[in-house]
Amino acid sequence: MMIRLFSFLFVIACGLCAVSYEAAASTAAATTPQAATPIDRVVAVVNDEVVTETELDREVKTVEKRLSEQNIPVPATDLLRSQVLNRLITKHLQLQLAKKTGIRVDDDTLNKTIERIAAQNKMTLPELRDVIQRDGFDFAAFREDIRDEVTISRLKQRQVESNIVVTDQEIDQFIANQLVGDSADDEFRLAHILVAVPEAAGPDKVETFRDKAEKLRKMLAGGADFSKVAIEYSDGRQALDGGDLGWRKAKELPSIFARIVPNMKIGEISDIIRSPSGFHIIKLIDRHRSERHMITEHQVRHILIGTNDVVDDKAAKEKLLKLRERIRNGADFGELARANSQDKGSAAKGGDLGWVKPGEVDPDFEQVVESLKPGEISMPFKTQFGWHIVQLEGTRKVDDTEDYNRSKAREAIRKRKVDEQYQQWLRRLRDEAYVVNRLKD
Repeated sequence: MMIRLFSFLFVIACGLCAVSYEAAASTAAATTPQAATPIDRVVAVVNDEVVTETELDREVKTVEKRLSEQNIPVPATDLLRSQVLNRLITKHLQLQLAKKTGIRVDDDTLNKTIERIAAQNKMTLPELRDVIQRDGFDFAAFREDIRDEVTISRLKQRQVESNIVVTDQEIDQFIANQLVGDSADDEFRLAHILVAVPEAAGPDKVETFRDKAEKLRKMLAGGADFSKVAIEYSDGRQALDGGDLGWRKAKELPSIFARIVPNMKIGEISDIIRSPSGFHIIKLIDRHRSERHMITEHQVRHILIGTNDVVDDKAAKEKLLKLRERIRNGADFGELARANSQDKGSAAKGGDLGWVKPGEVDPDFEQVVESLKPGEISMPFKTQFGWHIVQLEGTRKVDDTEDYNRSKAREAIRKRKVDEQYQQWLRRLRDEAYVVNRLKD
């Protein structure tokens, strides 16, 4: 069973060896007729590196295993190898740029990432290693693949995500223009096929790509399996996942799909959709309704004692224990907060923090608050800000849908911008590179 990883990590539990073109040539030159070691075929040249047939075969094996486990038809070998090679070329280009710009993932960061992967899958590190090896993959190679994925994630953040800005005006306009009525709270699961069109393509070339999209649409209309067609022909980043885009709310859909998808029936395949990146075909796999977003707010007040060279953890904790005991014996919490709390903002209000929403305070503080009953005062506890005692004064259920929708709108706009700009950036990266595909040689 394949391990399910973070959203930004894809399990490639086989080795990826970046062999320099010069090194491969030197090895070939040094091989004598008597040598028994076969020469690894070069299937692509990517700037000053090569992609070897061994590397491609290992990646194809991984993809075939994953598709089989997901009950997705495995496409013809030559089509699958072509798709996988294109992805490897893109990966090599990104790793080359990361190395050139000084992005490096050290062993400590890598170890912590793999520990989180194990924890997310409810495994210990040895159990994770056993599962990977039981699936027929090398754990050392798995580690290096995770290092590559984290490296590419950092490169993407630097090159694309750090430049994305979402303004309040964009959020207001997004909400004003978003779909209303019954479909506004629906979620949709989509599959997607992209026939990419280069930025510099002339009218004749554009028509060639349109013809390809039309042929794919006819194949689908004739009963061809959507995921199989996506794996074989799509230029989208999710091609090797059968084009599956996962679940998205109506307001999170790409703008070119937003007016089409809510009117589609489950299983329906769209007409061809044109965008600056190319021609799209989408299929509505499923949909379901989301409920309004209700949250629990807590009304709290606290007393904070910070630590320094004079007041250590023990002294801060003891002081709060004494204050807590005085409050339990009838002293006024507000007066003691005004006289002792080092949170100046809340101290002036008797320690009152008002109604606190989930995620608004330190996670350790929030965890303690959620464990209290109304009127109860916590034992002293430590956060990054110092030592606290906190009293829960009350709780209430609140319809947070409007604020929640603004937050989700910001996320949706940002994700849309990132996706669009990342695709454009990858196209430019490939256009500016020296790439020779030798798969059919």
